Amino acid sequence: MHRARCSLFRECEMLAGIARISLLALMAGTFSFAGLPVEDAAAESIERNYYPRTRSVQPANTGIDASGDQAATTFNSATGWLRSSPPSAEGQGKLSSRTQIYSGNRSVAPMLNTRSAPALESAIQFYEKIARSGGWGRISASRSLRQGGKGRAVVAVRRRLAIEGYLPRGAADGEEYDKVVAQAVAGFQQNHGLPVSGRVDKKTAAAMSVPARARLETMQANLIRLPEYTKGLSSKYVLVNIPAAKLEAVQSNRVVSRHAVIVGKPERPSPIVTSEISEINFNPYWHSPKSIVIKDIVPKVRKSKSILEKMQIRIFDGYKGPEVDPRSVDWNAPAEEIADKYHFRQEPGGENAMASVKINFRNQFSVYMHDTPTKTLFQENQRYFSSGCVRVEDVHQLTSWVLGNQDGWNLRQIKSVARSEDRIDVALKGKVAVHWVYLTAWAGPDGMVRFRDDIYDLDGTGFITGQPIGSPEGRAG
Repeated sequence: MHRARCSLFRECEMLAGIARISLLALMAGTFSFAGLPVEDAAAESIERNYYPRTRSVQPANTGIDASGDQAATTFNSATGWLRSSPPSAEGQGKLSSRTQIYSGNRSVAPMLNTRSAPALESAIQFYEKIARSGGWGRISASRSLRQGGKGRAVVAVRRRLAIEGYLPRGAADGEEYDKVVAQAVAGFQQNHGLPVSGRVDKKTAAAMSVPARARLETMQANLIRLPEYTKGLSSKYVLVNIPAAKLEAVQSNRVVSRHAVIVGKPERPSPIVTSEISEINFNPYWHSPKSIVIKDIVPKVRKSKSILEKMQIRIFDGYKGPEVDPRSVDWNAPAEEIADKYHFRQEPGGENAMASVKINFRNQFSVYMHDTPTKTLFQENQRYFSSGCVRVEDVHQLTSWVLGNQDGWNLRQIKSVARSEDRIDVALKGKVAVHWVYLTAWAGPDGMVRFRDDIYDLDGTGFITGQPIGSPEGRAG
């Protein structure tokens, strides 16, 4: 079972590569599917209107694959199958997003670049044709479908996958849930931010059942954001896509590393900002903002006075005032009064909310990127747990890239300082931009569209930048 599961994850991106080339060919009008939606009338309309009846295509090798590998895909006219190069490591496991360091010989396109708008515009045209032709039907979630299953439900899944380009022509029909279907489902799951299993579970069925018109509206809502997000993109930048809970280190329009991140929960959303990294704090103090004192610290202290010692939090009479004995504080006073009068500072160490490093950049929302002592949360697929700041998995790898060996700050030195718990601040000499964006749909150079949940309910509101909800006094987490 374990061997079969590993094989599925190794091959899920291979089929994603098939789907990418298939979709590009469809958009170019050079390749056709026998893929049909659930409704036969809509199926005939789609086939007639925009599936040209050609048998083979030799796709161009772009040299860049948005999922992590160099494109090297060819079409076998004898069998009707596409063959792809070996898949990348991303997607090989439960999570749809995981930290990945890319070697110098791999060309990985970022989620956001100067070609993002034209790519999404082309994809919108493709989905408009699907929507005009009837879209696709709902996929039943009454039971989980997996490899080895058979029946009409499998036929519906095959046809649904073929419409969007996840199955080639020769695999669009049939009642068997075979290896090819499992791989196509895995590719669909990865592109929709779902746990990659190759099985059609309730969440996957729900994502497949979102109407084509709704997907089109999502893409249009994101298209209006791209001019602002791509304005002045530099050669070296950190990109955080909030809905995807993913960070990319981008240099010369190629992803150097891709990291899982934890972003703001819906009630404390992360803002959308553009700035430049100014300073790296190793083993930093954590200065709690008033909002955290009111909502978190005071309620916890009222339940247990020992929480301050456990969390290594010290109290001061104002920001630069003398230290105060916690026993002298009237904890029954309103939390707002306590937050106004006292300053709460957490010492460096294992309990520190920012753990070993904090990455600062100027912004009006008091947010930053940082390490975290709660690394188990990176194992979750939906990582919306913070109070607005962004927690970064493998943050030392990112910090090393940001510093670029400035004054000898390499990965080995960074890890050594982190272990020492010594307080050190490093002002950045080079220019590294920061872009926190809100993209629930984006298209890569492969033509495939990635969708994510609209976690802050911003699509269709005209929102582009700023604070999604209110303007809190401070952020941390």
